Amino acid sequence: MTDLHELAAKQVALGETYGLPAADPVNEPMIRHWLDAMGDRNPVYLDKGVAPPAMAQVWTMPGVGRGAKERSPVDEIMAALNDQGFTGVVATNCEQTYHRYARLGDVLTPATRFSGLAGPKRTALGEGYFATWNVTWYDQAGEPVAEMLFRVLKFRPKEKRRPYPLKPAVNQDTGFFWDGVRQGELRIQSCADCGELRHPPGPVCPSCRSANRTHVVASGEGTVYSYVVHHNPPVPGRETPFVVAVVELPEGVRIVGNIVDCPPEEVGIGMSLRATFRAMDDELILPMWAPREP
Repeated sequence: MTDLHELAAKQVALGETYGLPAADPVNEPMIRHWLDAMGDRNPVYLDKGVAPPAMAQVWTMPGVGRGAKERSPVDEIMAALNDQGFTGVVATNCEQTYHRYARLGDVLTPATRFSGLAGPKRTALGEGYFATWNVTWYDQAGEPVAEMLFRVLKFRPKEKRRPYPLKPAVNQDTGFFWDGVRQGELRIQSCADCGELRHPPGPVCPSCRSANRTHVVASGEGTVYSYVVHHNPPVPGRETPFVVAVVELPEGVRIVGNIVDCPPEEVGIGMSLRATFRAMDDELILPMWAPREP
């Protein structure tokens, strides 16, 4: 496997590597297209025969066919990172410096210098490396027109979990409950008029028939009221045997959930439990129950 830092040191040692000159000189039609695309109404460019400075990279973009023949010190580093699984990429810095306007008729040539590789670093996107390089655009006389520092994060994308097949129904009545689960809260619906708690949630209070609803956040404690150990039939996304329990909450309602972190044979009526929240895939979190420590 390629040592990334050794390869980076080799690429840095190459210094500036010149690419191919622009296929076309700086020209008015391309400037006009750029101004239209950017909504730039500044008349100075067409009046004075100069290009917007930010167009520097546009003149030497190689295109698909031409690009296959052109290599830079960055390409080998990018290929090595891809080979080692760092296939994700996101730009983090782009700093441009302008020495003068590019004028109509100028033929620009890019020169790339690889500056360094930092990593591995842990980021929110995943583990990766920060690669930095500089590009300078020279005119036909060899004078610099513009330069750019560019830095990207090449990261190893996190593996996505398979979607959990048993998705709960989320609707206007139950949305508040699942919003709470995502925040690590066990929410119980309550009547906004008489205050009675109810679970499962519903549109109307069974006590006073009010449709005004709110909720309270439960303590997250409970006891086993009853339970079953499921062996068969197989359940998609679950490994049997597993325990499904009716859990009695001190708030006065009961809720159904799986008991985890405990062998099925050790579950018993009256067992003290605490709520725990488990990610089933990249989107779904389910409330479950685990034995409460003495």
